[in-house]
Amino acid sequence: MKPMQKGCYAVIFSNQLREQGDAFYTQLSTNLRELAKKQDGYIGLESYRNSDGSGVTISYWKTQEDVLNWKKNSEHLVAQHYGREKAYEHYRVQVCEVLRSYGYDSDF
Repeated sequence: MKPMQKGCYAVIFSNQLREQGDAFYTQLSTNLRELAKKQDGYIGLESYRNSDGSGVTISYWKTQEDVLNWKKNSEHLVAQHYGREKAYEHYRVQVCEVLRSYGYDSDF
């Protein structure tokens, strides 16, 4: 993933799947990741899923407008509806401004 810079935005999507192994959900998730990469302002994405079905996806965007445009994307809207109706027990979305970002990479 690209390094984050101060002033970008993180969208934190934490959720609990109703059931593991939903093939449609898995394909939908893969398609959304590819679609997000093509959106203006996309910086990167991290995603984690535990064996109990709980998960977190964090996407990074250049501006708040980019975040809103992604939220309103027509294919993303279909996925949101599917998530509420079929895939998730519950979820939470948080939009945060990145105030500071630093890390370590042993390859340097």
